[in-house]
Amino acid sequence: MSGADAPAAGPGGLIDVHGHIVLEGSMGRAGACGPEIGCHPDGSPWFRVGDYQLDGVAYRGSLFIEVDMRLDAMDEAGIRVQALSPNPLTYLHFIDAAAAVDFCGAHNDSLAEVVAAHPDRFVGLGALPMQDIEAACAELRRIVADLGLLGGYIGTEFGTPLDAPDMDAVYATCVELDVPLFLHPTQSGIDGPLLDHRLRRWDLDLVLEYSFEEALAAATLVFGGVLRRHPKLDLCLSHGGGSLALVLGKLRKLAERRPASPPWLKPVGVFDEQLGRLWFDCHVTGAAEFAFVTSVLGTDRLVYGTNFGGWDRGTGPDVAHLAATLNANAARLLRLSDRAPHLLADR
Repeated sequence: MSGADAPAAGPGGLIDVHGHIVLEGSMGRAGACGPEIGCHPDGSPWFRVGDYQLDGVAYRGSLFIEVDMRLDAMDEAGIRVQALSPNPLTYLHFIDAAAAVDFCGAHNDSLAEVVAAHPDRFVGLGALPMQDIEAACAELRRIVADLGLLGGYIGTEFGTPLDAPDMDAVYATCVELDVPLFLHPTQSGIDGPLLDHRLRRWDLDLVLEYSFEEALAAATLVFGGVLRRHPKLDLCLSHGGGSLALVLGKLRKLAERRPASPPWLKPVGVFDEQLGRLWFDCHVTGAAEFAFVTSVLGTDRLVYGTNFGGWDRGTGPDVAHLAATLNANAARLLRLSDRAPHLLADR
């Protein structure tokens, strides 16, 4: 079945598609890049990936690793089901391909164990080694067929443009397997090139780089014809598309008027039709900002997302008035009626 016809989720809580997890089974599986968890002499925690070190965030002893703590926090937050996904710091899209394949395999095996231990609360979205497209397709097949995960989860930048011909193999595999693909940015400069040193000041990359990458990803997918070539493909972008809603009107006019725009995209309405094929999660901070995003992008392909336990926890919108819509959309996007029908049962 395609994701377009799934029934709504049953009552009893929200379906959260934006819940990153850190897995002990993936620690040290990327060679010199780690990942690695430790403590400073004063006892404060750190987390290292390559040359990038995140200070002050405790993964061990927190809901990022401790599943029982996550379940308790989900209950408190009214989340019935959560799609677990890779920590953006550990995409590792720029390391040696063989190391990436090994890391993603270990990560996804550990992820599947967590999901299998709590099948009534979790589904999984697997990491893919995007520096090797053939290997990424193979891993996507493995995690769906052998591990029971519900789709792939990748960054927005990995050296191959999202509209590149090589990427068609990944998209075609998603369509063949009837699974969605989620795109979520990470900070540049972790295992690949730094986009702009100015973004590292005050951790601005966590907001400004992310929102730029999400808008750029959406524009690339539309202008690059990805959704035109793969009309049955379901792609979901994080954080309401970042700054996309703010610049949407100009992108539309650019598509219609500028010489660089592809001819097929110029007729009035085509841009919006193509953009309307994308999905977005609703983790947008601020009531006014969320109202603006939904007024521009609509709610037909909006799903609930929290960045659960992250630095910006508790800043997402009040979605009580949209809960039924968001759950029904998540059920469609994740193909729950086919892949996990028990999660749709009334409670």
